[in-house]
Amino acid sequence: MSRQCDYRRLLESRQLDSTPHRLAVLAAVGDSPGPLRAQDILVQLRRTRTINRVTVYRILDLLVEKGLVERMSSGDRSFRYGLSPDVHHRPHAHFYCTRCGLMECLAEDQVEIDTEPLARAFRGVIDKVEIRLDGTCKTCLRGRKGN
Repeated sequence: MSRQCDYRRLLESRQLDSTPHRLAVLAAVGDSPGPLRAQDILVQLRRTRTINRVTVYRILDLLVEKGLVERMSSGDRSFRYGLSPDVHHRPHAHFYCTRCGLMECLAEDQVEIDTEPLARAFRGVIDKVEIRLDGTCKTCLRGRKGN
């Protein structure tokens, strides 16, 4: 989540026009407390505008290509989308609930991501590190106790 971002400026920094749909998709991703599925973004946007599924997917692909949004894997074979790391949005791990499908951001100090040792040992270039912890969220645990 990054409520400190100027989404219009982010788009323009990548030489992208800040169209209403692009702004809306980027804001949906950036204002969310955790990574979202494309379907979740579509449902959210359709509350306030007319937009089709193909448009959402094309915008997400463009935002990923331009490095504004990250596409990350989840435990349910779908992708989730979150803001790419920048000055206001530091790299961090995610938690995925295998029962309900919730994916949430973990605070950067909860799981240390130090790629320096790996970069020294690996003789290539590391473009991205994705850390996802899978388990059961608090809500699902509370529901399970009653069973």
